[in-house]
Amino acid sequence: MSTLTLEQATGIVEKALEKGRALECRPLAVAVLDAGGHLKAFAREDEAGILRPQMAIAKAWGCLGMGFGSRNLAGRKPEFLAALETISQGMIFPAPGGVLIRNADGTLLGAVGITGDTGDNDEACAMAGLEAAGLVGETG
Repeated sequence: MSTLTLEQATGIVEKALEKGRALECRPLAVAVLDAGGHLKAFAREDEAGILRPQMAIAKAWGCLGMGFGSRNLAGRKPEFLAALETISQGMIFPAPGGVLIRNADGTLLGAVGITGDTGDNDEACAMAGLEAAGLVGETG
């Protein structure tokens, strides 16, 4: 059985932040969750807003809950998102930057959520972290 290791999770965070600096992103928060939705690794850059940790976790948690990347949630009908908000007790953030993590065989290992810049840049940073770790990202 494949699981996301602490080494992989911290590597994702480090490489995602490195990509953020290369893209000149605003300060980021990066959360990596295992397949059970438990926080495995996290970092919040200096000057990132105080809600950024919750937003990053919600992007990742929403991916796991729905089974696809948060980009897919962003275009959903307001009624559907309102229902998800209620059901998840506010733990879903429908914006790009949440990416499912899979191994090369397609096994779900967890999710990464990044927030702080545009959704496209958040997602690009997530993908850079996953690629550096030799893992596959599913953006939705």
